[in-house]
Amino acid sequence: MDRLSEKEAFATVVDQGGFTDAAKKLGLSKSAISKHVSNLEARLGARLLNRTTRRVSPTEIGLVYYDCA
Repeated sequence: MDRLSEKEAFATVVDQGGFTDAAKKLGLSKSAISKHVSNLEARLGARLLNRTTRRVSPTEIGLVYYDCA
């Protein structure tokens, strides 16, 4: 996976408010989007999204990264 795909997946999740809508927008599977975001978080060593069963929202660090990316 390239870094651009990871950033694009993360930004789309934030923009769309969730993994399902991000996957639809990018034409990828939900698990592919999740893997991109997980790889980005691992590479950065920071959690970028708060995930619950009903909601996805950016963490403080995630908001800073989103604004800079």
